[in-house]
Amino acid sequence: MTQFSGLLKVVRERGGNGTLRGRPWSLPLGERVLMVAVYYRTNLTMRQLGPLFGVSSSTVCRVIQRLGPLLALEPVSRPSDAPERMWIVDGTLIPVRDRGVGASSRNYRFSANVQVIVDAETRLVAAAARPVPGNTADARAWRDSGLAEHCRGVTVLGDGAYISTGLVVPHRKRPGRALLKGEEEDNAAHRKVRARVEHVFSRMKNYKILRDCRQRGDGLHHAVQAVARMHNLALAA
Repeated sequence: MTQFSGLLKVVRERGGNGTLRGRPWSLPLGERVLMVAVYYRTNLTMRQLGPLFGVSSSTVCRVIQRLGPLLALEPVSRPSDAPERMWIVDGTLIPVRDRGVGASSRNYRFSANVQVIVDAETRLVAAAARPVPGNTADARAWRDSGLAEHCRGVTVLGDGAYISTGLVVPHRKRPGRALLKGEEEDNAAHRKVRARVEHVFSRMKNYKILRDCRQRGDGLHHAVQAVARMHNLALAA
């Protein structure tokens, strides 16, 4: 209930109730927010959600389109203790139905690549970029995401796919030369810390909307932002 109250407060402060003019909603704001949360968590169709809340599928569609963007996560600005912070960035593939958003990728499905920044200490999501086609390399997706401006002064870790991006990446083996002992130890420590972003992805994908997104256009972007906020609320509670 604490997590849901926080979610409801955010939507209300962002004008989720609108101007209260014109035709009123058939459900109060709390039930509408719950409907959106259930939709992202279960990925039920709108035709299935309608009878659960006693409304039509078209009403479900309007509620999701109206409230989904209001759940968006606010990107974290440069923290005051930036030199002491450590963030992790990685991309995750999300299967999509909209071929204008996704592309055939290494998992042989149409998917989108979403870049996510996670705080290494708290495991909270700091920011998430707009999705790009799934066949986009992580380094290019990072450069085009605009997330670098949120990371000024912060140490950011990435895997080997982020070479030449200014991030902290593991040492690479050179042809005919093994890694030095110190480099192997650095890589082991790097892997141990960077694994936390994978843990965050696994928690976020408990929301089944991120396992097979049927939304088109900006629907996936809104879903990722909303799931990131709900993930943060769950950790902070």
